Amino acid sequence: MHIYDVVIIGGGVVGASIARELSRYKLKIALLEKEEELAFGVSKSNSGIIHPGTQMPPHLLKSRLCVQGNRLIRKISSELGADFKEVGELIVAFNEEERARLLQLKKDAESLGVRRLKMVDSAWLKANEPNLNRSVLTALYAPTAGIISPYRLVYALSENAAKNGVDIYTRAKVEKIITSRPFEIFAAGLVFRARYVINAAGLFADEVAKMAGADSFTIKPRKGQEYLLDKKKQYLTGRLIFPLPSKASKGILMIRTSDGNPMIGPTAQDVEEKDDLSTSDDGLKKVLEGAQRLVPAVEKRDIIAYFAGLRPVAGDDFIIRHEDIVPGFINVAGIQSPGLTAAPAIALAAADILKKNGLKLKRKFIFHKYRKKTTHLFAIPLPATKRLIKKDGSYGDIVCRCEMVSAKEVKDAIARGACTLDGVKFRTRAQAGRCHGSFCTTRIMKILAEEKKIPLIEVTKRGPGSEIVCQERGSVVR
Repeated sequence: MHIYDVVIIGGGVVGASIARELSRYKLKIALLEKEEELAFGVSKSNSGIIHPGTQMPPHLLKSRLCVQGNRLIRKISSELGADFKEVGELIVAFNEEERARLLQLKKDAESLGVRRLKMVDSAWLKANEPNLNRSVLTALYAPTAGIISPYRLVYALSENAAKNGVDIYTRAKVEKIITSRPFEIFAAGLVFRARYVINAAGLFADEVAKMAGADSFTIKPRKGQEYLLDKKKQYLTGRLIFPLPSKASKGILMIRTSDGNPMIGPTAQDVEEKDDLSTSDDGLKKVLEGAQRLVPAVEKRDIIAYFAGLRPVAGDDFIIRHEDIVPGFINVAGIQSPGLTAAPAIALAAADILKKNGLKLKRKFIFHKYRKKTTHLFAIPLPATKRLIKKDGSYGDIVCRCEMVSAKEVKDAIARGACTLDGVKFRTRAQAGRCHGSFCTTRIMKILAEEKKIPLIEVTKRGPGSEIVCQERGSVVR
């Protein structure tokens, strides 16, 4: 029996944010994630945009949390060495009718407290975004928009939470919850006893809630197809470029990323299955047309990768509440866009709900709020790289040429928790370049096998069922 004050279910950006926030207090906390590694659910397909709050209805909870989260992320990323960059966003209008809608967006955003907004004209756009469609009449400029790596943020949050005493369990799918206080949560053949349970299970939050008898909502997956462009196109735009939003989504965007490669997308298609990550010719056509409407210079041949992600939709707003019908059970569900931006604010809201429902939050005398910034050769100048190589020659052993990732970085990622090829990729970007790992995958597999002391046939892409090698030379498959 594993006994805790709080068990958090779900190891994406929301669960990791809550874990890190609660680790400030004298509590025993566990974080349970069903996948092989953290950030392998909804968070892995996030666009990485830190929204300013310009496209949010003012009356919604998620709108207020977005604006609060946008402010909090700066402090958090500084403390954790995360790669946040404030790049700004432009929402464009092609005619006077759209310009009138922009003015209303500006008014709504200012009522939420979004700062430094201004309307810019075609002359400003021509000077500052020369690749933008010349038919754009005007745009709403929000300089507080930013970009961040969503998965590296999850790892930074979780590593810091672990340093502050949070126990993290992966491959821990929750199978059953007994709701008599304390709760008993059955996962991975273990039983976790807890006074409070926070359900941050993303796409599967409705299923977890049902186990606890608090199933007043249903998660509907909404698929978004996105396309990654070659890094040589990273200067196509200097900012995030948005069309006017629709009721279902923020539209097809030109997305700057923290890694340099621009992205275009996403689509917004409601689907039935929670594992439907297929892409389609129709999706590609829609995304290309939408991107080219904003930036005509985008070409199909610029695309080096494509993928789909699912957003956990449970209505128009986030669900963040204590379920009185199941005392001690807190649902944090339906966290679609802008969930990444809002995650730090969601964590504060969850802590406040716990406090209001009887959990004493006593601050620790010592809270380790800082995490050393992870070294990435792709993010530092050549002279700094040369100095690192002098200290440790494995920085000069380049494993991934496309993204300039060294053997030292791969080994460090494994030491921090990566146990799959995707885990290494998300932490280092090795395999994420134009060649899709054609040159580096076998080398990374060998390093993983050596560092984890496992045979090559046990190295996987993202967990059991995704093994790369069926048998090693000279071995017999039984």
